[in-house]
Amino acid sequence: MRLPIDPQADIARRAWVPCPRCDDSRDCAPCAEQRNCREHWRYLISNKGAVVHLQCPGCTHMWSLDTRRRGGTRPR
Repeated sequence: MRLPIDPQADIARRAWVPCPRCDDSRDCAPCAEQRNCREHWRYLISNKGAVVHLQCPGCTHMWSLDTRRRGGTRPR
């Protein structure tokens, strides 16, 4: 079941992280190089501190992501 796009979604508020459901950016060169891509962005619905709430415009999956650095790695 596909969810509707959240009413809080605004194309001006975007994030470039992989979608855990559809993994549509898997074979994308700009995404692999951690650059902003025209196709594989996510709606940034809201945030509470370092936790961001996202929605994929392709498959409409919604999830939360903690963006704090852990173990010296940079979140994608």
